[in-house]
Amino acid sequence: MTLFRCFAWNEASRPSDPDGPLWVPRSFQGEGRHDNPDLYGCLYLADRAVSSIVEQLARFRTQRLTPALLQRRGLPLALAQLEIADNAPLVDFDDPVTLRRHRLRPSRVASRQRDVTQPQARAIYTGDRAVAGIRWWSTYESLWTHVTLFDRAARGLRVASVRALAVDDLDVVAAADWLALPGRRS
Repeated sequence: MTLFRCFAWNEASRPSDPDGPLWVPRSFQGEGRHDNPDLYGCLYLADRAVSSIVEQLARFRTQRLTPALLQRRGLPLALAQLEIADNAPLVDFDDPVTLRRHRLRPSRVASRQRDVTQPQARAIYTGDRAVAGIRWWSTYESLWTHVTLFDRAARGLRVASVRALAVDDLDVVAAADWLALPGRRS
């Protein structure tokens, strides 16, 4: 399965080192949808490049796309294409049978309230040590699939490619257009 990650990249880092494509930034986590850094770290991944870039640019919806928006902590944003086994055990929050089994409702899974979603992820993580992560839909476009991959499964990832992003990158342009950033064609 191919997944994408948009992240602050230090090109000199090895893949699992800080700011590398496989680095799990556990020390910076706590505010994310499925974060429980006292128990695990996680990677937030998407099934398509545009979705992972939209996640990084959405907070800038009222701003014109400039190179500065593609920087984090003085590092360039990059797009990593990652591969994981197709049969990686993911709990699918888009499957009614799975939701029923875990006694979850779609409205609670889709909530932006972290005091609701983080305990769900904690229960999934502690409930089955074989589970690699959670599959769920993007809050920006429900047809986009996201994967929260627990750190215990990160060793199963392989880096297919990594590239620094620029304002004229086709995937960045697509994300900016989707977000209708000022100055972009819609």
